[in-house]
Amino acid sequence: MGFLAGSAVAIAQDPQPTFRSGVDVVTVRAVVKDARGRPATELQQSDFQLLDRGEPRHIVNFDRDPGPVGVALLFDVSGSMDMGPKIERARDAAFHLLGSLQTGTDEAAIYAFDSTLHVVQPFTTHLDALKGRLSNVAPWGVTSLHDAIAAAAESMSSPGSRRRALVVLTDGIDTSSRMGPAEVARIASAIDVPVYVVALVSPIDLQDSDGRREIREDAPRDGTLSDLARWTGGQLFSNTAPAQSTLIARRIVEELRHQYLIGFEPSGAQGWHPLELKVRAKDHTVQARSGYVAGQSRPVSE
Repeated sequence: MGFLAGSAVAIAQDPQPTFRSGVDVVTVRAVVKDARGRPATELQQSDFQLLDRGEPRHIVNFDRDPGPVGVALLFDVSGSMDMGPKIERARDAAFHLLGSLQTGTDEAAIYAFDSTLHVVQPFTTHLDALKGRLSNVAPWGVTSLHDAIAAAAESMSSPGSRRRALVVLTDGIDTSSRMGPAEVARIASAIDVPVYVVALVSPIDLQDSDGRREIREDAPRDGTLSDLARWTGGQLFSNTAPAQSTLIARRIVEELRHQYLIGFEPSGAQGWHPLELKVRAKDHTVQARSGYVAGQSRPVSE
């Protein structure tokens, strides 16, 4: 196999400080941007409105103070990544992401996927050691992109107050997944893990679940990687040149550093609950997960 693999899927994590005021409190991690696309960092609890299945919910926890960041890097090591400079650009993007974190405070992990998910390095705050492991990631195998995103997100489901995200480094080609983008987004949303996709191709080359191409990054269609990222509270970045790696890394870490942590008491109704988080300022946009599951362990289809 072309990469260094540790234990599969199950990941032991250090316990993190929790952000809960009761067993039934649901946490939403949100990024708010102003009209110029910059993180809006000074909002108060009263600036937010949260709708659960269209009904207002009272916010019982609110935290806007910057805190430690946790990033899981998920490498696509399928055979298609061996074409051209894709894997080198993936390593370069990962190197810049790790360089944007604070060693000893922030944490990161390295996963890799082909037909299954593998742990190259579990979460650690020793970030310099992770940089040395990037050279162990090399292309091999087929692609189960959507399945791997779901498995990686589920492995990060331990509750905590650390600002965290899954960053997927891929060319966007999926040849063997059982799941589609909507199902994966439902899983990641339900456990509140924003997914950032760094596409190592132009957005015009990204495919949706039916093999159709996306038109452009700002006009995703249902079932695309950009939809998946958006539904989880993350976003899609296109990395077509080495110079973009620094900018993308800075934007992702800045967003995570300024996530708002919002807690609310859910309704008693079981099943999938669509969420809508709004702010008073009309020119601001909100990135947050699209819903949660009440009364069961994982999402189900609508």
